[in-house]
Amino acid sequence: MNRNLFAWRNRLICIVLTTIILLVVLVTKSGFPSSGKVASPSFQERRGVWLTNVASAVLFVPGSSQRAIKQLAEHHFNTVYPVVWNRGYTFYPSALAKEMIGKPQEPFINWTRGNVDILKVIIEESHQRGLEVLPWFEYGLMIPRSSLLAQKHPDWLTESKEGSANTFFQDELEAKNEKNNGNLIQRWRKSAYERQVSQLAWLNPLHPEVQQLIKGLMLEVVMNYPVDGVQLDDHFGMPVELGYDPLTVKIYQQEHRGKSPPKDTHNGEWMRWRAAKMTAFMTDLVKTIKTINPDIIVSLSPNSHPFSYQNYLQDWKTWVRRGLIDELVLQVYRNDLNSFNRELHQSAVKLARKKIPVSIGILSGTLNNTVKIEQIKEQVETVRKQGFDGVSFSIGSLYGVI
Repeated sequence: MNRNLFAWRNRLICIVLTTIILLVVLVTKSGFPSSGKVASPSFQERRGVWLTNVASAVLFVPGSSQRAIKQLAEHHFNTVYPVVWNRGYTFYPSALAKEMIGKPQEPFINWTRGNVDILKVIIEESHQRGLEVLPWFEYGLMIPRSSLLAQKHPDWLTESKEGSANTFFQDELEAKNEKNNGNLIQRWRKSAYERQVSQLAWLNPLHPEVQQLIKGLMLEVVMNYPVDGVQLDDHFGMPVELGYDPLTVKIYQQEHRGKSPPKDTHNGEWMRWRAAKMTAFMTDLVKTIKTINPDIIVSLSPNSHPFSYQNYLQDWKTWVRRGLIDELVLQVYRNDLNSFNRELHQSAVKLARKKIPVSIGILSGTLNNTVKIEQIKEQVETVRKQGFDGVSFSIGSLYGVI
């Protein structure tokens, strides 16, 4: 292997492991061994970490995942959420992915790790050290437009009314443009973000073969590995600007006496109809998984319910009501403590806490966007004082960079 590449990989893994060690050591000093829920001796606080391939070499460098899990166990973490679905590829050898995509797993992991099944390694190492493993289907229905999946199956993609799969980012881009105007560094980051999102596409959750793919991948994991659960996140939904592809329009017309979907993407009935289709997909998915293993934990790590529904038609409040979720890990990525607190008191959160364990995902920063450890400690303490069921952190980037 090229010496420069080898050195680059080693530097990356050192950075990642240093980040993990610094995070767990400092948070441990804030009282991590004690959850604060002393009333129930059987209660175990969820202390989780998302293991991702984004801005991280922890899955690629030999021995790195074992070292990371060892450090996590030593500092009282008890759960890992390793990515198994990202950018249209699996992070385990998948017969279904090979059949539908042409590649059994992510190509770079094949190159760096050879025939090693990294998911198997993570599960074995974690279970030996007492950590639960809930494989994370991070990208959900979002894929790069350049991916093999999008190229092989363009009819699986949903579209906006303009015939594009990425205009749902326009409002967010405009907000970033206004906020970042006049700042050279921020403008550079904005342009990078624009290039990034322009390459994204979205699988149609109403398409039978898309449903077969997602369901099949999750069943492969549940049936072939001794996992404790599986996790979906905020990417498991349909952006509100989408749903104008021929298949979705046809289904809508069949159910509305030939009437076409409203041009207003935020039309209330149109939003409810698409959200209900997502809920139906989620219901079938969970029913199938639970038939295979009734004890499997179905975890969801969404954004706040108002944001999830208004932007991604992900009505997880209804999912909680219907018993489709066993665990909620709410992403509350806020720098301001008042804003952080407001998210913890949303009505949907209060409902979920009455029914299932609710943990809070806390922003731990990236190499390019650091977060002060004082903020992390303050938010952990806030979560505990309010009696939530745990916290989780991401190591590396919070969102995918194409």
